[in-house]
Amino acid sequence: MNIPLFKQMMKVNMKSVMNYAFGSAFYILLMFGLYPSIAQNSDSINDLLQSMPEGMGRVFGVEGGLGNIESFISGEYYGLILILILSIFCVLLSTKLIAKLVDQGSMAYLLSTPTTRGKVAITQAIVLVTGLFLIMAVTTISGFVGYAWFIKDGSGFDPSRFIELNLAAFLLFFAVSGISFLVSSISNDEKRALGTSGAITFIFFSLDLLGKLSDKIAWMRNLSIFSLYRPSEIAIGDGNLVRASFILLVIGLVSFGIGIQVFRKRDLPL
Repeated sequence: MNIPLFKQMMKVNMKSVMNYAFGSAFYILLMFGLYPSIAQNSDSINDLLQSMPEGMGRVFGVEGGLGNIESFISGEYYGLILILILSIFCVLLSTKLIAKLVDQGSMAYLLSTPTTRGKVAITQAIVLVTGLFLIMAVTTISGFVGYAWFIKDGSGFDPSRFIELNLAAFLLFFAVSGISFLVSSISNDEKRALGTSGAITFIFFSLDLLGKLSDKIAWMRNLSIFSLYRPSEIAIGDGNLVRASFILLVIGLVSFGIGIQVFRKRDLPL
């Protein structure tokens, strides 16, 4: 890793990273703030959920009802809002760190310094993962702050499950980041890299979403890495976090590794 490059890239991108982090913090605090009023009407809401088709409950991550705060935020926040925030972040930053620099000619200046392509690629990958880690760290801390601030009765909150929710989200988007980084590493055009990474992420998400709608097309979830991320199951203590975490970690590491090797070997329009 190139330490001066890492410091410079973090400095350049820190404002963007913190904007995503504070945006995530705002929404999770909002969820905790809304929960007390939701909990007062939980029986009516659960009756409504039970009257809906089974697939709709899976789509919104509330098939287990709203029995506790984890069930509520897993469906309302971790099942959709956080996915949107982190998908945009991973696709945009991975493209900015490699493909944009190549497209604009800035990569030539980086490679003219006493460093190697491999070190540049490794450094950019670490910048991406560090940004993702910071967002999830702020989100996790904000969740505990929101619980202490808004949830007065002290019931229905399991800190270990909440940490598992955030760990699962981090590992999912570690894998998404790796795939987006790989696309960025093989692209010379910023717009093409951005479009391809965005399309891959959207297709994965859509396959998982469609597979939840009906048992007849549930096989579609097997084609998506998003099927390994099941916040509603984690919230009720029924998720296989170890297996899913291992697979997502391997996907991320392999994707980053291939991206770094491809960037080292390929011809660049410098």
